[in-house]
Amino acid sequence: MNNLNRFLESTLLKPTMSATDLDFLVRDAIEEQFVGVCVPPFWLKKVRRDLGEENIQLVTVIGFPFGYSDTATKVFETREAIRQGADELDLVWSQTAYHSGMNWPKIEIAQIAKICHEEERILKVIIETGNLNEKQIVEACMICQDAGVDFVKTSTGYASAGAKVGDVLLMRETLSSSVGIKASGGIKTLDFAQDLIKAGADRIGTSSAKALMDSWRNSQSLLK
Repeated sequence: MNNLNRFLESTLLKPTMSATDLDFLVRDAIEEQFVGVCVPPFWLKKVRRDLGEENIQLVTVIGFPFGYSDTATKVFETREAIRQGADELDLVWSQTAYHSGMNWPKIEIAQIAKICHEEERILKVIIETGNLNEKQIVEACMICQDAGVDFVKTSTGYASAGAKVGDVLLMRETLSSSVGIKASGGIKTLDFAQDLIKAGADRIGTSSAKALMDSWRNSQSLLK
């Protein structure tokens, strides 16, 4: 693998984050040329300015972290995030509706996918695999695919478990090749990130992106 940086979305979604933390995030992203940075909606305008013309996707979250917001609220969040410069939107699907046996998650996702695609934006949907069994992961992937998403994402980082290699393998077996997979949640080591990529992850969302790149460079130097 000679382009780990183009798999990495550097993420900063902690409650105590500061503007200084954000400056470091953007600096590292530009230096490393990560594929994207994922930040809270509050900081979109600043990060859009700071990224300038860099080839780095500006990512934000919708309905984060539990997906409890009603659809109208998520639609408003989506439109506002796009207006403020987001390139990609990571939507937390309605877990409570899904676990209640309702068809609403598919309806909601389809509405938001339509908005994103009309504005030429990318939609990723977080299904929170840590709260699903294997049968439910397959079902969730098909709901997302049928609703027109661009990526299915494993986790918010707020569940009891984050990304797992087995879950990513199952997702890749289920989804068509036109739907990407973003693995996120607890990805702190190079070996784990590489295992997820081998399993089928197209993106790695992590707060440890800079450390992963440092580890990757060290591993490359040992091979020389």
